[in-house]
Amino acid sequence: MWTKENIPDLTGKTALVTGGNTGIGYETVKALYEKGAKVTLAARDEIKASDAIRNIQETTKGTGILETGILNLSNLAEIKAFTDKFKANHNQLDILINNAGVMIPPASKTDEGFELQFGVNFLGHFALTGHLFSLLKNSSHARVVTLSSGAATFASNIDFENLRLEKPYNEWQSYAVSKLADILFAYELDRKLKATDNILSVAAHPGVTKTDLQRHIPMERLEGMFSEFEEVMDPWQGALPSLFAATDVSVKGGEFFGPDGKKEYAGYPALSKHSTAAMNDKELSERLWKYAEEVTHLDFHFQI
Repeated sequence: MWTKENIPDLTGKTALVTGGNTGIGYETVKALYEKGAKVTLAARDEIKASDAIRNIQETTKGTGILETGILNLSNLAEIKAFTDKFKANHNQLDILINNAGVMIPPASKTDEGFELQFGVNFLGHFALTGHLFSLLKNSSHARVVTLSSGAATFASNIDFENLRLEKPYNEWQSYAVSKLADILFAYELDRKLKATDNILSVAAHPGVTKTDLQRHIPMERLEGMFSEFEEVMDPWQGALPSLFAATDVSVKGGEFFGPDGKKEYAGYPALSKHSTAAMNDKELSERLWKYAEEVTHLDFHFQI
């Protein structure tokens, strides 16, 4: 029964958590701070980010350092501006947790015209990781943790002709596709990193956790959905799989973690059993990677 108490001392480590002002991201930031890390809480809203840091500092006996970073994952130029500023103030990055997400919003697009869930959940984090890759290489043992979801199992493919709302919008299918893209990204990044020994790419999913992620679901429908599950976790517990992936010494590149309970809805961190043909499709992951490189104009430069 692994909890945040099992996290090793992180003094001297630099971490970045996207979507750190609320829910799972907030609990992730707090746990890393408690263990001594220098943590950047990256969020879109400066006031909410500052409030979150103040709340953590007032309620937590942490030994780390907290910083805010204003990050808009729906705008590629703003992601680049954020990373330029981050690199100007940091020499290395030990832990990157791609946590922020959007779930079933009304049909909408990023500033570059991508369906919002695909654009934020996957493409924004692809760009963020790429721009920060040089700092990850500067760390002796860096980790990139990308948050996926059990919903990824409901996507059997990625329609590359429908990533800009070219076809009628299905919010749940688009969410599943974005989360499939996240797991493919984590796996493909791991494959591309196999020639190195200082960066691990891993994935995690939080199980069934009630957070602000579900803000687009009407309350009566949300309550009905959650009533179907035997247990709905609080954010502190939903954050454990990503914290385990980010810090535990047993973790290997290319692994996927989730709760250990029935259907991985709830529980404590363990290797996920979620696996589909699409999730393990190397040809699909390579195509997705090339697509992301083209639209973000990024090259990770894997030579170490």
